[in-house]
Formats: sequence, C-alpha cells, structure tokens
Amino acid sequence: MSQIIKGFSKLSREEKTEILKKHFQLPENFSEILETFRHPEQQELFDDFSENTLSNFYLPFGVAPNFLIDDKMYVVPMVVEESSVVAAASRAASFWAKNGGFKTTIHNTLKKGHIWFKWDGLKSFFEKLPQGLEEMLRKAVAPLTANMEKRGGGIRTIEIIPLEGEYGIFQLQIGFETADSMGANFINSCLEEMKEPLKEFFNTNKDFKQYGDTEIIMAILSNYTTECLVTTSVECPIEALSEYSAGLKPAEFAQKFKQAIDIALSDTSRAVTHNKGIFNGTDAVVIATGNDFRAAEAAGHAWAAKDGKYRSLSSCEITDNARFRMKLTLPLALGTVGGLTRLHPMAALALEMLGNPTASELMGIAAAAGLANNFSAVASLVTTGIQKGHMKLHLSNLLKSLNATEEEQKAAMEHFKNETVSALKVKEFLKR
Repeated sequence: MSQIIKGFSKLSREEKTEILKKHFQLPENFSEILETFRHPEQQELFDDFSENTLSNFYLPFGVAPNFLIDDKMYVVPMVVEESSVVAAASRAASFWAKNGGFKTTIHNTLKKGHIWFKWDGLKSFFEKLPQGLEEMLRKAVAPLTANMEKRGGGIRTIEIIPLEGEYGIFQLQIGFETADSMGANFINSCLEEMKEPLKEFFNTNKDFKQYGDTEIIMAILSNYTTECLVTTSVECPIEALSEYSAGLKPAEFAQKFKQAIDIALSDTSRAVTHNKGIFNGTDAVVIATGNDFRAAEAAGHAWAAKDGKYRSLSSCEITDNARFRMKLTLPLALGTVGGLTRLHPMAALALEMLGNPTASELMGIAAAAGLANNFSAVASLVTTGIQKGHMKLHLSNLLKSLNATEEEQKAAMEHFKNETVSALKVKEFLKR
C-alpha cells in the first residue's frame, strides 16, 4: 500500500478493521481473531488505555510462591511469556526462604525532573541557587503540590546544573517525592507549570538580563532515577548450595558461580544477557502491577553503565568464613497509586495478592524477583546449562506449534523426561 490512510483514528473499530483488510494481505478470519480476544464485559475500559485499539494481546499471569522478603512471605504475581521464568523464580524463592530469605534496603525514593533552558551567562551564577527563585517556583506550583504534600510528598530539592560540554545550556533539576504514586503526570505537570515563571525570573532580573533573554527548551521528568534505589541480597553457608550444585561440590559450585558473575562485571557482551535475566523477573512484577517496565529497564541499563562501561547489575562474594553472598542494586521508581495500578483489574488484583504494599515495598519485591531469576540462571549456566530446564518447559509450546495431537503430546512428554529437548529432536520424534 502506498496511499496514506487519512483520519484513521476517527474511524470506528469496525471501520478500522475493514480498511486494514482492504489495503493489506490479512487472513480471512482477521476480524474473528480480533473479536475472540476482546473482553465480553470490560472492553470499554481496555479500549481507553491506548489508541486505535482493535483487540487485546493476552500474556500469562502467573505466580511464584514462597518469596520470603524482609521476613514476610509473599506469593509474587508475574506477567511474562517466556518459559521457565516463573519456574526459576519459584525454585529460587523456595531455596532462599529456607536460608533467611531476601533482605532489602531502600536507599532513597526521590524522583527527578528537568527544565532545560538556554542562557548566555556564566556558569558561576549558579554555584548557588539565585535568591528568590526557589520561593517563586514553589509558589507557582503550590496548587499542584498541595495534595501530594498531604500524603508526605512534594518538592525536595531544586538546583541548576550546566550541561557538560555545551556552552549556554542549563538544567533546572528538581527532586520530587511522590509517596506511593507513580508520579509521572504529577512531575510533568509541575515542570510545565514552572516554565514561564522560570523564564520571567531571568528575563526581569537585571543581573541575568544583561546576558540576553532566557529560552526554555523543554520540561520533562527523568527516568534515570539514581536517587530511587533499592538493594536486595541473599546469603547462606556454602554447604547449603548443594541443592543447586548439580553434583558439584558446593565450594566448587560457589567458585564457578562467582566467576560467572565476575565475567558479567567485566565483559559487556555477557553483562547484557546477564542483566536481561534479571529483568526477566523484575519486569514480570512491574508489568503485573501496572507499572512502566520500559522506564524500569531504561534506568537499570543506564545504571549498569554508570562508570562508563556496561556491567552486571548483580555481584557475588564468598567470605572467609565460607558464606555465599549475592546482591543486586537497581534504580526502580514504582508506584501503587495512579496510572493503571488500580484501573487495570489484574494490576489491582496483583497488588491485593501482595497485601497492598507501599511503593517502597513493591520496589523490594520486584528487585527480589530479579535476583531470584538471576541466581537460578547463573546456577544453571555453571552446571547443567541453560537449555536443559528451559527447553523441557518449552516442550509444550514446541508440540503445539508442530500441531501435535493430544496423544502425540502425551507420548512426547513421556519420551523427553530424560532426554534433551530441541526443536529438531521433537520433529524427529513426531515423525517416528
């Protein structure tokens, strides 16, 4: 199709479907497939979540039980399509529950936003915040911050920082506490409201006006939440690792495990896959609770490269008194109020299952899920290999994709109990 579709967003859903069928090579049952996955009772709610909605895209909503986090037991909801993620998290959770569980530390919960502006004056003007500026900005957004302040939130810090390497570009950086709220709309609304007062302050102050007018470039929150940090850790005697060591002596397993983590700390190619395994668990909780997994991932990957080289987000230590320790630190700005957290029925249910946690508690839970998956993945890598367990759990998907009958599926499940699974081997088995 070379013709632009005009006014697509104004069409009804049925009209959108018809125009797509007219212009693109789509299956005969295109409309029927879309209809199948529409919710019979609450579709109007889902239609409003995004634009040009035709149907819903289902993902599995699973649970990983036995997560002992800060001495409290959780059943953790996880939304993820990848085989073995929930199983790996569940197994690791059970193991660590017998060995003290996950311990979390919330370092801070501050989120930040920026107003970027251009001004031709000297950087030295901003070694201290100009007198009267903070009071004026706070007053400008007082109607917006009043309710947040009642909940313990609000504006915490204001500073002006020159853009490194660029003359005349500055950022007004504002630190926000948003309590249990996700806070994105609150922060962006405050920043937008501050733009004109900031510009007026500079353009009417003779000390600044002498260098020319100030130009506002943009105002937006930052997803690099370096002051919204959580650390989660686990620790046990090395001998306790025999449950995961797959025939290796626990001490040998611990050393190989640490070497694998150290490789991910030093080699970027390995670190990317290593950290993806962490986000298998963390993202699954973030999605299940209606939070923004893209923001969580972006912040996490930037944090992994904070010293100029992309590294593992987790670390491992073997102490002199034969103890195994592992920890994970993440910037993780989450909320339990606002956005889809309560509007989406399954997100609301997920939070209910977690006992309606605070935002800080949810940070710890999501980080613990990430560390659990990371522990299981590395343990498999240094013993049986990652594919053995993963492909056994993937076997059902393989069989369905090959249109195996119910009888063939049962036979294959039995045959591959003690056999390595691969797509080629499954095809050959079905042929026989």
